[in-house]
Amino acid sequence: MSNEPKGKRRGLMLVLSSPSGAGKTTLAHLLMDEFKDVRLSVSVTTRARRPNEVDGVDYHFRSAEAFKTLIAERGFLEWARVFDNFYGTLKSDTISHLDQGTDVLFDVDWQGADALHDHMPNDCVSIFILPPSVAALSERLSARNGSTPETVARRMQEAHAEIKHWRRYDYCIVNDDLDKSYQKLKQILMVERLKRLRQSDLEHHVRGLLDEF
Repeated sequence: MSNEPKGKRRGLMLVLSSPSGAGKTTLAHLLMDEFKDVRLSVSVTTRARRPNEVDGVDYHFRSAEAFKTLIAERGFLEWARVFDNFYGTLKSDTISHLDQGTDVLFDVDWQGADALHDHMPNDCVSIFILPPSVAALSERLSARNGSTPETVARRMQEAHAEIKHWRRYDYCIVNDDLDKSYQKLKQILMVERLKRLRQSDLEHHVRGLLDEF
């Protein structure tokens, strides 16, 4: 049975946030593997391109001058400076995908989620992924390749600060079981796709019904 809703619809902005180690990236990839009309937002960045990265696929690589021009032209839905580099979400790309019925997946922190919602509240659906416990989160972070007690301690401190903002989100999923959490994520996607404001063909359909009376 197809997961595709019948009729034309407007895409949605699916915003995922979580502390590092809560499973957000795994859930995002599972969703994109199953739903071919869900695509990851490609950010603009001023950092140098790495040898294995492709412009337009991994990032849109731009100079600092070009980035600042886009800021001045209000070309971003959200942007931030991280150390010496800039990162931002192109407004034009996002709107184009939504108009075509493609859902755009965002992997951002709470500040990015707030900015996206402020710009396009009717299109934005935000989900926060929570770990089942502090101990489980610490264990996941410690199991990562290259982790050290110092990096784990820093990530845990960041997690504490990030979790404080959980109430800003439309939905929260406690990721204590990956399969169950993924099923909840799918359910959210399918319900949000069916909302009246995203059913582009309903206006025409209802108008036709009323004309028949």
